[in-house]
Amino acid sequence: MIEQLDENERAAALDALADWDFDDARDAITRRFIFRDFSAAFAFMTRVALLSEQQDHHPEWKNVWNRVDILLTTHDAGGLSERDVKLAKAIDALID
Repeated sequence: MIEQLDENERAAALDALADWDFDDARDAITRRFIFRDFSAAFAFMTRVALLSEQQDHHPEWKNVWNRVDILLTTHDAGGLSERDVKLAKAIDALID
């Protein structure tokens, strides 16, 4: 069973994910990525898709031209979980 993060765990996770925003209504984290063009954005999405498959945890996302918006939450846990934090850190590592 995947557990939802408690308040202290959530606060620590958000501190560690400075570029991500907390969506209180969805108990989720979100981040917008901007690239030079559609091809770069799509290449990034491909890399994220491979990470997501490896972790068996898939983002909600939206792509418009050079922009990729990602939302992470764990539906089975009813909100933010360690799986979201792990995937967010892996996604961040792709661009750092």
